[in-house]
Amino acid sequence: MQITDTILMIRPVNFRMNEQTAVNNYFMEDLDIQNQKINERAQEEFDNFAETLRRKGVNVIVVDDKVETDTPDSIFPNNWVSFHDNGTVVIYPMFAVNRRRERREDLFDILEEKGFRIDNVIDYTSAEKDGLFLEGTGSILMDRVNQKAYCALSERAHEDLFIEFCEDFDCFPVIFTAKQTVDGQRLPIYHTNVMMAMAETFVVICLDSIDDKKERKNVVDHIKKDGREIIEITEEQMHHFAGNMLQVIGANDQRFMVMSTQAYKSLRDDQVKAIEKHCGIIHSPLDTIETCGGGSARCMMAEVFLPRA
Repeated sequence: MQITDTILMIRPVNFRMNEQTAVNNYFMEDLDIQNQKINERAQEEFDNFAETLRRKGVNVIVVDDKVETDTPDSIFPNNWVSFHDNGTVVIYPMFAVNRRRERREDLFDILEEKGFRIDNVIDYTSAEKDGLFLEGTGSILMDRVNQKAYCALSERAHEDLFIEFCEDFDCFPVIFTAKQTVDGQRLPIYHTNVMMAMAETFVVICLDSIDDKKERKNVVDHIKKDGREIIEITEEQMHHFAGNMLQVIGANDQRFMVMSTQAYKSLRDDQVKAIEKHCGIIHSPLDTIETCGGGSARCMMAEVFLPRA
């Protein structure tokens, strides 16, 4: 199964611009207002987003962040954990030291209380001692049906760790580098999932960010070989988080592509129609979260594929 009807979301209590992630997340900007106000706005956006998903029949499990951990990016849980259909939970090594405090084993108890089964935990976090990182489904885009995984290498996605993940999950690795223009320089994009989104029958991708022609051709060939339509976005649209989407299942087995309102507004009519050929669209305003957090709708949703107990 490529997509799920259940997602885990962490409601923020200390959301603000994280100075430790700003060093290589070029999507982040500082807002000239108090952190308390930023957090209140983020909570409002979060609550509206979660409610919008629920109205469409998506099973949203919301857990509050903890004040005492002081974790400004906890709203993006998909970077530290992933939940798989064989009952495995994976815990990932994180680039920013203060993001490592987001990891919470009590979430596993909450999921088990809700009827999910956890059989095994794979923990890659010891790689942090060696300065190696792989930030969950931010770094890894899984094609679960065809047993492939896509990864844009960066400071937050080390090739050796990605290969180890692919060996553990019996996936074929599709490796490339994606870049964006920052002050006239081409610099690595911090996470794969801001330039690429994998749905059941199509892929939204910023091919312009893959500068190496051989790498770009390889990515395109894999997508086409597996029968998915490529919906291409521009680098400017990527900066409006048009690559940071996730397909989910709602009521009556309906498929939806979830994105922010900013991302939706950046799309051309032909791109919207191309997506709507495959599924519906859900969008919600996430302006504060996107500006200060440098992440968007997809980053906020940790997919739960775990089997039922």
